[in-house]
Amino acid sequence: MRILFDQGTPLPLKPHLVDHVIETVFELGWSRLKNGELLAAAEDSFNLLITTDQQLRHQQNLAERKLSILVLMTTSWPHLKLHISEIAEAVEQMGVGKIPRTQFEGIGVSSIIASGMSGT
Repeated sequence: MRILFDQGTPLPLKPHLVDHVIETVFELGWSRLKNGELLAAAEDSFNLLITTDQQLRHQQNLAERKLSILVLMTTSWPHLKLHISEIAEAVEQMGVGKIPRTQFEGIGVSSIIASGMSGT
């Protein structure tokens, strides 16, 4: 699966998501793109966006997107690293029609599945 890390997604998470190609918004030079522009650019090359933007689902119409979105409920790596297995499991569950929801000790992971995403 091709995964894009949004601004704020902790980079130490990257080596824990094995068997995936992961790039960051910064690496691609997309740091200045607004949410709608970023989603449009990402859906052409990526299957999954991992973000910490909890307002994304309220700010964007995601119904027509061809991209899955996993929302981490914190940017805190010390908190997230305690839940690597739950995050990795949520990533593995991403796909058309699947909406994994994971909550662990106040640190949540939620996902948005936009229609039309093809799994790899």
